[in-house]
Amino acid sequence: MALKLSPLAPARFPDMPPIAGVTLASAEAGVRYKGRTDVFLAELVPGTTAAGTLTKSLTASAPVEWCRANLADGRGRAVLVNSGNANAFTGKKGYDGAVATAEAAAKAIGCKPSEVFLASTGVIGEPLPADKVVAAIGTLRANLKPGTWHESARAIMTTDTFPKGATRTARIGDTKVTINGICKGSGMIAPDMATMLGFVFTDAAIPAPVLQEMLSRGTDKSFNCITVDSDTSTSDTVLLFATGQAKHPPVESARDAHLKEFRTALEDLLTDLAIQIVRDGEGASKLVTIDVAGAASAKAAKRIGLAIANSPLVKTAIAGEDANWGRIVMAVGKSGEWADRDRLAISIGGVVVAKEGAAVEGYDETPVVAHMKGQEIHIEVDIGLGKGRARVWTCDLTHAYIDINGSYRS
Repeated sequence: MALKLSPLAPARFPDMPPIAGVTLASAEAGVRYKGRTDVFLAELVPGTTAAGTLTKSLTASAPVEWCRANLADGRGRAVLVNSGNANAFTGKKGYDGAVATAEAAAKAIGCKPSEVFLASTGVIGEPLPADKVVAAIGTLRANLKPGTWHESARAIMTTDTFPKGATRTARIGDTKVTINGICKGSGMIAPDMATMLGFVFTDAAIPAPVLQEMLSRGTDKSFNCITVDSDTSTSDTVLLFATGQAKHPPVESARDAHLKEFRTALEDLLTDLAIQIVRDGEGASKLVTIDVAGAASAKAAKRIGLAIANSPLVKTAIAGEDANWGRIVMAVGKSGEWADRDRLAISIGGVVVAKEGAAVEGYDETPVVAHMKGQEIHIEVDIGLGKGRARVWTCDLTHAYIDINGSYRS
């Protein structure tokens, strides 16, 4: 089924420069889709370090299991990704298929299979046609070139309506380094590590343990703060690679002063990608930012924020442009975190609509109604108990979500 471009889509794909030590290619393997690319390969120079965060799902895909086993070495020479088939819940045959694709890519590039990282996205429970992926590797290898980020981002789309990419620069010492990232995600999006596929590359020279610490922290503040439908994927993967081609002072700790600007840029890029996923939420017409303050802890604030963000009643009210703040009250109460009715305050679009256990007497609903008709909705909740704060992002829930998922396998 052809999907209309999300009304929340960015105006254009960003201009993303090449990253020294990274070449990319995409191809049409015919895994599931016809007439479009569905595999991409990235080759990385020898010495590239690797870090990753992977789904906590107990029904994780074969590629996730493969990556989990190989991340400990902290080295990467290639990334091979297919769309259309998740290679999840496919048993030994699925894992054998993953191994076959990794071995074929390793042979083409001239590295160990354990240095090839895999990801798959698409239908769960159907065997991966590994032979089709393997058959495409020769074409991919022959067409590798720097800077084809837009094409690579398109190759990993499923129900996405637009390709997603972001780029940032930072200085380590006096040396400018670049960070580029692409990702995919639209449905089956809920925070439990990552909730999508994401691939980030930098020319910085950063040891794998340091890279891992920064990625884990950045993921927790970005991808782990988004939700579309409260469903966690079997395939969630975020991988970060540092090619080491930039010449800057050596770094040995994630808290190294030389890395301050890089850490900020990385977290900003990850947040940008995460919000793009919410903007492309299946059937979404509104981007919703939820700020929670005054909670007992940051963890409590995040849990309250996600309770609001995951509530079908809140999300459908937003879709209907109904400022029904009572549903927000309901979601706070069901979160399982400490709350006090008489200290709670709720604002929509900057207008306080409820506080001290009741609606604000005589508040003017006109600006709130106008805010609800916009494409970007802002909800603020003050629990009034402590200093815990969190920000999460979600989208509204429309009938188009049912249409997309009711015909996903058709």
